[in-house]
Amino acid sequence: MARIGVISDTHGVLPVEAFNALADCEHIIHAGDICSPEIICDLQALAPVTAVLGNNDFNEYGSSVRRFARPVVDGVRFLVAHYPRDVRITFAGSGALAPGDPLPNVCIHGHTHIPEIVVGKEARPADLLLCSGSPTNPRGGFPQCVAKIDVWEGRILRAWVERTTHGPHCGEVVLRHDFT
Repeated sequence: MARIGVISDTHGVLPVEAFNALADCEHIIHAGDICSPEIICDLQALAPVTAVLGNNDFNEYGSSVRRFARPVVDGVRFLVAHYPRDVRITFAGSGALAPGDPLPNVCIHGHTHIPEIVVGKEARPADLLLCSGSPTNPRGGFPQCVAKIDVWEGRILRAWVERTTHGPHCGEVVLRHDFT
């Protein structure tokens, strides 16, 4: 089993609670608005990192950080972009996928600062559409948070968003979906 940590919209700050929450992850995905190369370096101390550019990022992270990313972790295909519209795949296609590209199992976006877990018909053709919210500037009444996804041999086992706010509720699950 592999655990993937998802973080987005750090805006130049990586709170220690968010860093600690991702310490049990084998891979970390940052869905944009990083705003500091040091954040990528800090996360790489925990696990390999896949990151995409957000609307507040500049091309300062090297060639590995672009507008879209398509990592595969333990057989599960991911599509990562900052904007929600870029991971929505319609019959007309997607700007993030070329004709003939394999469809993702998981689509991840940032930008909204509002965590969400979408499955079923609304996530199609993916099995899961996820936004981790923000560990620095949450919106929509949600707390500061990160997300995690457990995968195993090409299957998504579970996905959840957990609170990273300092205090007794740190680590509390805000949203969750089990696929088993």
